[in-house]
Amino acid sequence: MTGTALRGVWVAIIAVLALAGGCGLDGPATVGPSTSAGVDPASAPTTASAPTTPGENLVPAGPGLALSILPVGSSEQAITVDGRIRMYRAYRPARLARTAPLVVMFHGGLGSARQAESAYGWDTLADREGFVVLYPDGIGAAWNVGGGCCGLAPAQGVNDVAFVRAAIDNLRTRVSLDPGRTYAAGMSAGGMMAFRMACDTTLFAAIGPVAATQLGDCPNPAPTSVMQVHGTADPTVPFEGSRASGSGSAPGSGLEPGLEPEPGIGPGIAQIVGPAIPTLHATWRGIGRCGGDVIASIHGVTTQTAECPESRTVKLVIIEGGGADWPGVGRSGPLDASPSATAAPTATVAVPTVGPTVSPDAAAAYNTTARLWEFFKAHER
Repeated sequence: MTGTALRGVWVAIIAVLALAGGCGLDGPATVGPSTSAGVDPASAPTTASAPTTPGENLVPAGPGLALSILPVGSSEQAITVDGRIRMYRAYRPARLARTAPLVVMFHGGLGSARQAESAYGWDTLADREGFVVLYPDGIGAAWNVGGGCCGLAPAQGVNDVAFVRAAIDNLRTRVSLDPGRTYAAGMSAGGMMAFRMACDTTLFAAIGPVAATQLGDCPNPAPTSVMQVHGTADPTVPFEGSRASGSGSAPGSGLEPGLEPEPGIGPGIAQIVGPAIPTLHATWRGIGRCGGDVIASIHGVTTQTAECPESRTVKLVIIEGGGADWPGVGRSGPLDASPSATAAPTATVAVPTVGPTVSPDAAAAYNTTARLWEFFKAHER
């Protein structure tokens, strides 16, 4: 087939897809909304119930706003980055601040944007607090977080940092966002991606990695507010850290003699090689030029909080007996303990009902999503 004929075929295919899926082109490097679980902007409600917390200056989404391209509710967007079609999901509440905060939520290994949206309760909290949520989708359910870990994305040299930048830029053409109130959270490998973004960009006022560590080089990070949440019994990202086979690996690796783990993968089929979590906390405390930790412990949850210049904070939340989980959410799944879609937490901070001693219910009682948002909204860049 000649080049002219081939181009004609592709034009015809794109036209059919646009008609069938309602897609439009958003400039030469982006493809517009492909699906939406929300309300079309033209029919979006002009009134909505007031949020339960005051002070966000929320206004109804709809035709009255200059930027009402992003539909109310959940939608899926496609953009092209480095020649790849990349997908992300976005959630826009019915009432939104005129320049809204943005939370970027990275799914864990073997997860997806859709799974992350259904599992962690961010949409419910966004309805109450008036912020937008962006759920990027990794290539092969993985992120290129550095250090060769883990899965298809690093194997193919995917530039996920560029993708996240592009996704945020694309979203900003669809809804008015406050660049000083952009935040990142992530579960396991997704938390590692949050660390990667903090190492390589200055996009985020604060990050919230959960059950995660930091991998790869981080030569010149900007001071950033960090809230880590980690369980002491996490088998995937060990609290005390893990070393690779051949360098004093932990016993009981589960590897056959002569087999070496993949880069970034420690002893055991799904154990990540990385620093001890308290060491990583101290590293970011040093990056932020912070003071010493103030330590508090109650109901099996210990917090180590360091205040830093320019109102930044570096905080470690230790869940006694917690595993590879997002505390407050049930678990299922091998690599990142991806929570079930039916176990989304409520949008209120859980109040423990157990005594002040260590409890196996500490992870269930701690509402990570709500606590992260409380931390995020206290920080601006």
